[in-house]
Amino acid sequence: MSESSQAFTPEEWKKKLRHTRSQMVEKLDALAEGNLQPQVRDAVRSEIRETLKILKRERDMMIGCLAEESNFIDELETRLKEIERVNKRRFHLLPPAPTNGQIDFEEKRARHFAQGKSFYKLFWVFFIGCFLGVIIERLWCFVRFGVFEPRVGLIYGPFNLVYGVGAWALTMALYQFRNRSKLFSFIGGALVGSVVEYTCSWFQETVFGSVSWDYSNQPFNLNGRICLLYSIYWGLLGILWIKEIYPRMARLILRIPDRIGKPLTFVLAIFMVFNSVMTGLTALRWVNRRQGEPPRNAIEAYFDEHYPDERMQRIFSNLEFTQDDAAPVQENGK
Repeated sequence: MSESSQAFTPEEWKKKLRHTRSQMVEKLDALAEGNLQPQVRDAVRSEIRETLKILKRERDMMIGCLAEESNFIDELETRLKEIERVNKRRFHLLPPAPTNGQIDFEEKRARHFAQGKSFYKLFWVFFIGCFLGVIIERLWCFVRFGVFEPRVGLIYGPFNLVYGVGAWALTMALYQFRNRSKLFSFIGGALVGSVVEYTCSWFQETVFGSVSWDYSNQPFNLNGRICLLYSIYWGLLGILWIKEIYPRMARLILRIPDRIGKPLTFVLAIFMVFNSVMTGLTALRWVNRRQGEPPRNAIEAYFDEHYPDERMQRIFSNLEFTQDDAAPVQENGK
């Protein structure tokens, strides 16, 4: 068994295993017979234990190699299919999304400031997600209900942190599977999306005493924060995200010149932090004001003057406070 690190053909490996098995069975039979001297018996046991260690090490090594080869086969097959799919498309409303393999190559060749899973790439994914999610939901609400609603989550600009965090989380979770089959994207999207949705719902209700969506009337829901149907939607979005949306977004980010990319990233990051802090402070003052608490300082007085209830309700039109006896919130609104 000392040649365990050597490479064997399947026939040689089977022959070696049969020989090892024959030797070990013979030694086990000798132990079972019980006629060995104590010193010999201990030596036989030690040899069997050592052989077990070697066999387990060989097994684990082979399992690891098989898993690595299986992953490579899946990646190779997926990348080939994606390239063939793009090349076969003749008629399409939109240009086909680049494959993730193409994005990887372009980022490496350009030595772009936002390549891979760097801070810069993830911030831009988050920023674009905050904006794009609001636009898509506005269009969805118009198609479904015939009205345009703000659907924002911050007081300045058409941004919603839920979508930005969702885009960031999907990218973080699915990036390593970007060149793998769609099954990985579906499972990862369902899990990550549900966790993000549940966490955001819990945080909003715990901190602000309000909710923006409620799935209590949906089957297989968890505390009304998530449900099976929307977890499936998140899974489908995971596929759409990493195979269609993210590659387009990554190519768009590639167009940002290096000389302005980094400073612009920090400027926008500061703006989003300020926007988020202001949103949190004005929302907390809104809650306190509804409870009849007068302003305690000049900042709260400023909030009362510039961010009264009417303006806050207009910005967050789909928000409902949990203590109100109003009608239930829309089940998919955020």
